[in-house]
Amino acid sequence: MLRACLVTAISLCGVPALAADVSSFTLENGLQTVVIEDHRAPVVVQMVWYKTGSADEVRGKSGIAHYLEHLMFKGTDTLAAGELSKTVSANGGSDNAFTSYDYTAYFQRIAADRLPLIMKMEADRMHNLQISPDDWKTEREVILEERAQRTDSDPSALFAEQTNAAQYLNSPYGTPVIGWRDEMEGLTRDDAIAWYKRYYAPNNAVLVVAGDVTPEEVKSLAAEYYGPIAANTGLPERVRPQEPPQLAERRLSYADPRVAQPSVSRSYLAPERNPGDQKQAAALTVLAEILGGNSQTSVLGQKLIFGSGEAIYVGAHYSGLSVDQTTFTLSVLPAADVPLPEAEKALDRAIAEFMQEGVDSDRFDRIKTQIHAGEIYAQDNVQGLAQRYGAALASGFSIDDVQDWPDTLDEVTPDDVMAAAKLVLDKRHAVTGYLEPTTTKEVSQ
Repeated sequence: MLRACLVTAISLCGVPALAADVSSFTLENGLQTVVIEDHRAPVVVQMVWYKTGSADEVRGKSGIAHYLEHLMFKGTDTLAAGELSKTVSANGGSDNAFTSYDYTAYFQRIAADRLPLIMKMEADRMHNLQISPDDWKTEREVILEERAQRTDSDPSALFAEQTNAAQYLNSPYGTPVIGWRDEMEGLTRDDAIAWYKRYYAPNNAVLVVAGDVTPEEVKSLAAEYYGPIAANTGLPERVRPQEPPQLAERRLSYADPRVAQPSVSRSYLAPERNPGDQKQAAALTVLAEILGGNSQTSVLGQKLIFGSGEAIYVGAHYSGLSVDQTTFTLSVLPAADVPLPEAEKALDRAIAEFMQEGVDSDRFDRIKTQIHAGEIYAQDNVQGLAQRYGAALASGFSIDDVQDWPDTLDEVTPDDVMAAAKLVLDKRHAVTGYLEPTTTKEVSQ
């Protein structure tokens, strides 16, 4: 039997109801399923999100979550290695997967009448994965080469990796998702199988089906293909090392002859978005847009690019959708004749002025309108909606949290933004980094 709990989409504040209808049910084996109806095109997206990512790895085994993601394409009792992707492609579709700190996801986009086919194959590899002695060694070389291309050959990626490691004193978010190279080299077939058996189970997954489907159709197919898979009764509780109080600013400098443009960045430890309590994260989201969401109209842009002329680019970023504490990041690309220490001083001056002046009402209204419009436009992308729901539910949020988020953003006030700024923009919780194109310049003390 299915335990059904239908959830209807709510309207955005002052906005017509969402184009897609959202419903949810849970199979008896614990598989939570979200159905997003959108009948504008005869296409469907299936996504399976496992509630495990690199932050759940044990020390010394970094990269295992991403490694298994690759091995999931190597075949099952009934599918040859690579057959799933070849079948999807032969039917005019596309598929892929990705690993993050908090989840691992697999997805296919295909004609709606092919949903039974892709659901059958996805369910098959949820519990019948086969990893041959040759496959695990070959795929380990693949992920090592991926690290070489995406991280080791890119100074900005290496700099970001070092900054992240300095930001987190104890949290596993300080370890790169792809893993540290020396630990990746030691990953084994047994490591991959153990990870698969521990975390890949219906009661640790979220199925999202979006597009030209009905809840009744998805219920029937999910019951047929995923329903027989047994739950993992020994699923471990999701408990991770937490950050201790951060009491001292950290600084780093990374120099590399491949750097084309020097930059200054500052990463602050920041509160994450919490299920049932998203107000503070919404204020931080608005703060990021006000400070550096747009180089032309933001506070940092107006002060450092069009004001003093000390920068050619500024940015601010906050993404609160995480299980544990996250970061709020500012970045500055200085003008050609501006040394990095001067660019940092200009950044500090701009922040101090903002804290003293507060939020300009015209800028605040404009930013809120832009955010509101962005939330509306997001409803038109069915795959984007599937990703929004999947990422949230795999991170511990509810459907109500996802649907309340636009209204929570609408309710943010200037006082909320300034309270968030006072909480987060504290150098004792920050890492300030210089990325330079030479190996001789030192960070100013």
